[in-house]
Amino acid sequence: MSSDKKSTVNIPSFEDIQKQREQQTRQASSIFNSARASTEQSVNKSSSAQSTITIATQSNTNATHRRATGNTILVNPTQQKNPLLKHVHNVAWELSNVIKIDYVVGQTTGVVYLSLRYHRLYPTYIYDRITALKSLYVCRILLVYVDVENYHDAIREINRIAILSDFTLMLAWSLEEAGRYLETYKMFEHKTPDLIRERVEDEYLAKATDCLTQVKSVNKTDVLTLLSTFGSLKGIAEAKTEELAMCPGFGEQKVKRLQQVWKQPFVANKKQKK
Repeated sequence: MSSDKKSTVNIPSFEDIQKQREQQTRQASSIFNSARASTEQSVNKSSSAQSTITIATQSNTNATHRRATGNTILVNPTQQKNPLLKHVHNVAWELSNVIKIDYVVGQTTGVVYLSLRYHRLYPTYIYDRITALKSLYVCRILLVYVDVENYHDAIREINRIAILSDFTLMLAWSLEEAGRYLETYKMFEHKTPDLIRERVEDEYLAKATDCLTQVKSVNKTDVLTLLSTFGSLKGIAEAKTEELAMCPGFGEQKVKRLQQVWKQPFVANKKQKK
């Protein structure tokens, strides 16, 4: 007895097809998102590494710039064993292979160090050294350590070299003094010249005192006496001889000199040509 087997074909419905398509779309989108995330992560890592390199380069550049223009004295390696450096306490110093001069104490200030004892052994050294450095810095200093007894002829010769080469000659009689010179030059690098400039006060008393004390034998006490008695320079100039003689501390000679000042011309008369 034979039986016919019928093959059954399952035809998916429209809803099954839609679900299958949605599932495939979700898988594709998840694969795409994961790939995109990995790409962005690698890009971020590369950009962060590049920014780190840039920051490191900038920091190194800034460090180099600070080293060149900072608060330290730059020392040539040839001066590393100089006992002078043991007396530089108030300012930091560091070795530099870049500089050609012995010490750099400012952006435009360089120092050449010379010992007179060394100069006697090698008299041509300072000539060659200055010739090679005379155009490098605006302010060039020749710091000479006087460590010999008969030094007059040597200093006279070195002074001539410094003048002809536009160097400022500084003499140090001890290593401590030489160290203080280096420290002072560095500490006063950005100072104004007002510290060494003559100070003239704007007050009337100071100006009057400066004027009247130019007269021989008239001192500051006399100036106070005159101003308290006659009130002003005009009153002093118009005072009579008897009135001036009544002031304490004024004798005949002092009164005569004071009155003679007001009668003299401010500009000397030119001699008439014959």
